[in-house]
Amino acid sequence: MFRTFLMASAAALLIANRADAQETVYIQIEAQPSLREAEDAVRGYAAALNDVNGFTLGGGWYGIALGPYAPDAANAMLRQLRGSGRIPSDAYLAASSEYRDRFFPVGGVLNVPDPAPAPQVVPVPQSQPQIDESPREARASEARLTHGQREMLQVALKWAGVYTAGIDGAFGAGTRRAMADWQARQGYDVTGVLTTLQRADLLGQYNAVLDGLDMALVNDSRAGISIEMPTGAVAFDRYEAPFAIYEPSGDLAARVLLISQPGDRQTLNGLYEIMQTLEIVPPEGARTRNRDGFVLTGANERLTSHTEVTLQGGQIKGWTLIWPAGDAERQSRVMALMKASFATSDGVLDPAAVSVDGQAVDLVSGLQVRQPRQSVSGFFVSPGGAVVTAADAVASCGRVTLDGAYEATVAASDAALGVALLQPAVALAPRGVAAFGGEVPRLKSEIAVAGYSFGGVLSAPTLTWGTIEDMRGLNGEENVERLAVATRDGDSGGPVLDMSGAVLGMLLPKATGAAQLPADVGFAADAEALRAFLSSSGVQGLAARGGGALAPEDLTTTATAMTVKVSCWE
Repeated sequence: MFRTFLMASAAALLIANRADAQETVYIQIEAQPSLREAEDAVRGYAAALNDVNGFTLGGGWYGIALGPYAPDAANAMLRQLRGSGRIPSDAYLAASSEYRDRFFPVGGVLNVPDPAPAPQVVPVPQSQPQIDESPREARASEARLTHGQREMLQVALKWAGVYTAGIDGAFGAGTRRAMADWQARQGYDVTGVLTTLQRADLLGQYNAVLDGLDMALVNDSRAGISIEMPTGAVAFDRYEAPFAIYEPSGDLAARVLLISQPGDRQTLNGLYEIMQTLEIVPPEGARTRNRDGFVLTGANERLTSHTEVTLQGGQIKGWTLIWPAGDAERQSRVMALMKASFATSDGVLDPAAVSVDGQAVDLVSGLQVRQPRQSVSGFFVSPGGAVVTAADAVASCGRVTLDGAYEATVAASDAALGVALLQPAVALAPRGVAAFGGEVPRLKSEIAVAGYSFGGVLSAPTLTWGTIEDMRGLNGEENVERLAVATRDGDSGGPVLDMSGAVLGMLLPKATGAAQLPADVGFAADAEALRAFLSSSGVQGLAARGGGALAPEDLTTTATAMTVKVSCWE
């Protein structure tokens, strides 16, 4: 197409404004810069479609259009013909007033008073087909195809299983053999050159999987993006900068995001990191990034997603397609059309365009942040970043992270003691490392438990104060201390410290079972057992040097430096 999307938008607006008057409209499908080229093109379309017209457009241009039709009927047929590949993807509706003299069909009359019924596509013969063009005419119409249209035919031939070479738009011997094989399979005369009708048949078969999705070009002027999307499956919902969010409009759990914001490479890198925290971008998938853009893919048992973002002229633009798992063929086809049609214009979303509902600690611009299955506490036990935590919390995790950012693996575990040792994927440099007390603490002495009591909602650990009630468990366990302290589930795995900052043990998860213990009863694996476990795992635990009681703020600093959030992910 040589007409711009701006013209298409203006025509659409004109049509909308005159809908009440029932003005007839046309489906504008092609424009050519010379009468000869326009006459060749219009004859090719007339062989496969009804209601084909050729008009002068002014300025030396000639247009090919279908119609005239009532606006509603024309809009429905536009989606059908574009979806089947029988007309270009950038075809659009145009008011009758846009056209001047008619040059095809010869002797035709412009502006028929009553709108014609919805156009009917010439049925594609399935058996004993008739030839709609001679081989010479077929070659002539083929010569008018754009490079993109030629590549699309090769893609369709590959999908049909008759073409195995590269997609290059060059119709060499391999492509000709593929065309001949396809013609033979369909019952057409085998010539190795597809006629206009046969090309429409091939593309119609290829695009049949998209039936009902209503692929159409959407121009979001506020975001400065135009792109084809499945308008039969998604509809615009809201703006939550930097996203224009298109939610499911039916039973298909598909979503589309348009991404639009001002920024530079630093902003782009920040968006790259933020996108990977979203629930709609599963962590399993390829990621590529360069100076001026990135591509993110992700998949899990529920969904697949694909994101492409570019930076140009201080504007960050892109899109995301979220699609239900198990529907790979339609997803890949829709994704290809979105990628091929993506175009930008001036204008970006206002960074302040975020609704009240879109603001929450577990949301980014109204989108749910990916959440771990469980977050508990742990503490550093080596200068390289080894961490001790509760064994039950990391027993069946798909992956484990420290402070939500660093991958870690379970290096050792003692189910009887309830302790696990985590090793980070890369060496860390913690601000503080646990120093284990060597003396038996006095009963009723004051202790503090450091932990992420609220599962990581707060950005730093909290301290909960209590006392040591017994140096054994309820059943006489020698390596367990009983505490009087009111902790929460998120505190499990955190360090138990005396007032000098020495670690006396690790808080164990609350017991579950028939016995309902008081809320302030807790248990900890003691320091001696922890040091023995670490030694057997190849980690030499540090010993406390002794000293007097710390001021509360100094004890808080010591505890915070060694405590880490441990998250278990599916």
